[in-house]
Amino acid sequence: MNASLLRPAIYIAALCGLYLATAMFLPAMIDLYYGHDDWQVFALSAFMVGGISLMTALATRGSPPVFTKRLGFLLVNLLWMIFSLVGAIPLYLADHELTFAQSIFESISAITTTGSTVLVGLDDLPPGILLWRSLLQWLGGIGIVALGLFVLPFLRVGGMSFFKLESSDTSDKPFARLASFTRAFIGIYVGITLLCAICYAWGGMTRFDALNHAFTTVATGGFSTHDASFGYFDSIPLLWISTLFMTVCSLPFSLLIIFVVRRRLDSLRDPQIVVFVGYLFVFAVVLAVYHHLQNDVGLGTALAHSFHNMSSILSTTGYASTDYTTWGPFAVALAFFATFMGGCTGSTAGGIKAYRFVVLFNIVGTGLKRLIYPNAVYSVRYGKSVIEPEAQRGIFLFVALYIFLWAVGSLAMTLLGYDFLTAASSVITALSNVGPGIGTIVGPAGNFSTISDPALYLLSVMMLAGRLEILTVLVLLTPLFWRQ
Repeated sequence: MNASLLRPAIYIAALCGLYLATAMFLPAMIDLYYGHDDWQVFALSAFMVGGISLMTALATRGSPPVFTKRLGFLLVNLLWMIFSLVGAIPLYLADHELTFAQSIFESISAITTTGSTVLVGLDDLPPGILLWRSLLQWLGGIGIVALGLFVLPFLRVGGMSFFKLESSDTSDKPFARLASFTRAFIGIYVGITLLCAICYAWGGMTRFDALNHAFTTVATGGFSTHDASFGYFDSIPLLWISTLFMTVCSLPFSLLIIFVVRRRLDSLRDPQIVVFVGYLFVFAVVLAVYHHLQNDVGLGTALAHSFHNMSSILSTTGYASTDYTTWGPFAVALAFFATFMGGCTGSTAGGIKAYRFVVLFNIVGTGLKRLIYPNAVYSVRYGKSVIEPEAQRGIFLFVALYIFLWAVGSLAMTLLGYDFLTAASSVITALSNVGPGIGTIVGPAGNFSTISDPALYLLSVMMLAGRLEILTVLVLLTPLFWRQ
């Protein structure tokens, strides 16, 4: 590869390292305020990461390069790897006896907003560590939305960009400049976070719990400050508040911005929004009725828990209000299949995503029509937009690789000694960035603390691959990418 691409990629990664180093002072101040010695770990990590990042940035500074696809692929992978490594440093240095594999896993789970954890005894952990995990998820959510809206569409990976979603006519774009759109996105992201924290505090959470859960709800990350997750609060109003914000943050942020800033109600009629909200409503209602009849639970309570847990899985947040796998075999099967589906393109949610299901459904429908009328001309559409054959191939390639990685990863986990249910569910929850899996080990009542280091490395790779839409990672493994 041309060495000139490495310099700008490393330079940008170093600048981002400076931002993360600055963020470390927040948990340091929290620990110092509460009298925990971990403030020294965060302060030391901040100065160490900041110093290395500053020297690297000065050494690689130069004229800005032309942004190409090759630079984009390299930069995206490098940034997420650097974020994961930097995020793991305080976790590894803190006095919690985490192995390096566990620290990396926890950091990647935070940055990718997966929500799987190896930490136990969250209720007794220092507040700095809890805030750092939540902050990593919140910052990761910003990066994920930016990645999905601006970078991956340019690389022809993932969904359609913000401008392509809106109109092919440049005169109809609601934001003339990218800068104005970015400011609107940051403002709304921060605004939703503050509103969520206020609602949580109104619902009975402490201010610290409300802030942490707001960070991880808006990022659809799922880290909690308690081992029992939302089950700790035992509050129906909090379940509905969480369900509302998880669902909203699973929608495309570009369309939310248009709705908030331009008051355009038509933006909420996007096909993937209709599909996502549709299968969320159907899954939750069916599961609630099943829970009500199977376990003799009040319908109101069943609806609250069902909507919360289904929204948590489909939005790939990872909260749990209770161990829904004890509700019956249908609940287990429904939760397992929901893990594949995910939210909308352009949101912080993971999974296959509703956008791809819409296109796949239209491709199948078009194919069936052509069987009846082979000489007719049909186009595959997404709303009013025509999906080009190249985009259709990209969706098929993604879904095929998604299933392939899940199968290979599941086999690898069984080779490491895990039963099939644990292996299959842990890999798919990592690929979809959901958080909890199925079973007694990695289910909603368990965690990943007993998973071996080799398995944690494997799952860490799966989390990164799933978050970066698979193709972005695999393209670096092709010899053609590295040729001059």
